[in-house]
Amino acid sequence: MTVGGAPVEGLLRELAPQVLGVLVRRHSGAFDACEDAVQEALLAAALQWPTEGVPANPRGWLVTVADRRLIDRVRSESARRRREEALALATPQAALLAPAADAPDPAADDSLALLFLCCHPALSVPSRIALTLRAVGGLTTAQIAAAFLVPEATMAQRISRAKQTLRTAGGRLALSEGESGAARLGEVRQVLYLIFNEGYTASGGEELTAPRLAAEAIRLTRLLLRLTPGDAETTGLLALMLLTDARRPARTGPYGELVPLEEQDRGRWDRGPLGEGLQLIDAALPGGQPGPYQVQAAIAAVHSEAATAEDTDWPQILALYDLLLRFDANPMAALGRAVAVAMVHGPSAGLALLDELAADRRLARHHRLLAVRAHLLDRLGTDPSATARTYREAAARTSSAPERRYLTARAHRVEAGSHM
Repeated sequence: MTVGGAPVEGLLRELAPQVLGVLVRRHSGAFDACEDAVQEALLAAALQWPTEGVPANPRGWLVTVADRRLIDRVRSESARRRREEALALATPQAALLAPAADAPDPAADDSLALLFLCCHPALSVPSRIALTLRAVGGLTTAQIAAAFLVPEATMAQRISRAKQTLRTAGGRLALSEGESGAARLGEVRQVLYLIFNEGYTASGGEELTAPRLAAEAIRLTRLLLRLTPGDAETTGLLALMLLTDARRPARTGPYGELVPLEEQDRGRWDRGPLGEGLQLIDAALPGGQPGPYQVQAAIAAVHSEAATAEDTDWPQILALYDLLLRFDANPMAALGRAVAVAMVHGPSAGLALLDELAADRRLARHHRLLAVRAHLLDRLGTDPSATARTYREAAARTSSAPERRYLTARAHRVEAGSHM
């Protein structure tokens, strides 16, 4: 969705999940039709508001337009009779034909319930991500496809299948309670974390980062924290994103080349999100039982507080990784701990841990395992040939062009040094 001004775009993105929540609750069982209608209303607003002005009640305006588009579609599209019949059966006729009120719907903000719905357990993780960005983030299918480097038709099919899965599973706009609610909240956080990771380090393509995705993940996490005030893990997740994203200006050189953390100009780190992230994690940690996002944010905070790479408190980072693995024994966390062990006890100790991690099928062929191995071999300095070969193997396995160029350049540097 392209609009004439940033303030209008920001307002539309804020209102999108609220409007969709109203329609889904009003027309129970018609998520796909409601979502299409909301997208049409957002497009209409994007075209009209920059020139005609934002209406006094923008939320009510969007609800009215989306509701009327939905009703018109049900009434007039003879090519979609099956859809019309399904919607008519699912929705009382009086509710279907009643026009939306110009005033805001009296129901509470359904944004959290909508996030839960988009992260329904019946959906695959890629489908949850796509549906969240589309329905809650307000991004168009083309924008999501471009961010994930897939054809628009492919992303459209993914979103369509996700909607069909929701319809089959009987997904409802409702908040879960107790253990089920905590699990669903955890699934929402995981989706937002994955969106951010793809934005911070794109898994493929010519660009190292996809800033729009990272910004959207941060925006949606702010929304989630507003909807679940005081939730320590959501606070930790937002802190982690801010502390990590603050490094973005220093992560690339003048030609878009990757600059690793230890070589970054820390004066280029963005002090605004850095300060906010530190405040958030300082407030969250003393509140009770820490969780994995809080611990990861604490690790990011230790890096952020070091004036130089040499000043980094690696023993503290190692202790935090030990704690993190108690919560989340995933291979990437174990890989991070191996780096911390190498920084505290020497590269040989880190390499020994990598040999153990190579037995994990989830990590065995991942380029990051090879990249870390090459880095530690480089620090050890005993076998330049093996180091260069490992850098090249890591480069061959990544789909990210900037990472591939960086790893290849490191291999060249090692080879050049060995001939001096």
